[in-house]
Amino acid sequence: MKLELSGIVIIVGAYGSGKTEVSINLAVHMNAAGTAVRLADLDLVNPYFRTREARHLLHRLGIDLVLPPAQYMQADLPILTPEVSGMLRHPSGLTLLDVGGDDVGATVLAALADPLAGQSVQVLQVINPNRPYTDTVDGCLKIRREIEAKAKMTVTGIIGNANLMEDTTEQDILEGYNFSRQVARAGNVPLAFITSPVGLLTRLDKKDIQCPVLALKRQLVPPWKQAETLGDPD
Repeated sequence: MKLELSGIVIIVGAYGSGKTEVSINLAVHMNAAGTAVRLADLDLVNPYFRTREARHLLHRLGIDLVLPPAQYMQADLPILTPEVSGMLRHPSGLTLLDVGGDDVGATVLAALADPLAGQSVQVLQVINPNRPYTDTVDGCLKIRREIEAKAKMTVTGIIGNANLMEDTTEQDILEGYNFSRQVARAGNVPLAFITSPVGLLTRLDKKDIQCPVLALKRQLVPPWKQAETLGDPD
């Protein structure tokens, strides 16, 4: 099933849900499919697992990555540059916003009401049932309500990102898919897609999966590990 997205897509979710990893891989996937992609790093919460850590790889692939000025690269402040505002007022292709975790990270979105006015916007909540606070449907819905209250926006879809890093199995992906469907159904929104480590795709039984599956190549790894190569054939 083909993954199709356009307009402005905002990626939100609980802290540690894997939003940034999803954002990076989604940008690479859509770029490879021929869609012009611009990615803005608005993660103002986590000083380590940020889109900006993969900026050189993204630029090499021709993906436009919008970052705060160099002097603010490690700042945890709501810095909304004219470049970010401009890309929202005049979107083309796919414009992705990688937003910080929980309701605190989503606070920055409330400042975007003006440039987002009248635009086609999707707000997708990443959920990982293997993380605390999002291991139940009620927990995911609670996180959603908190994000919506701070962001002044409504979540429009779910991204299932069930993973245990290198310990992820096919069963984890399938169980995560079913869990994500329950969350989407309970929240009355669609399940946009799920993710799977690229190494599991060929072993994953997709006959019962009724949504697109995004292959993940890990980029945000500890210093002693090697990131997987982006842009290579899956």
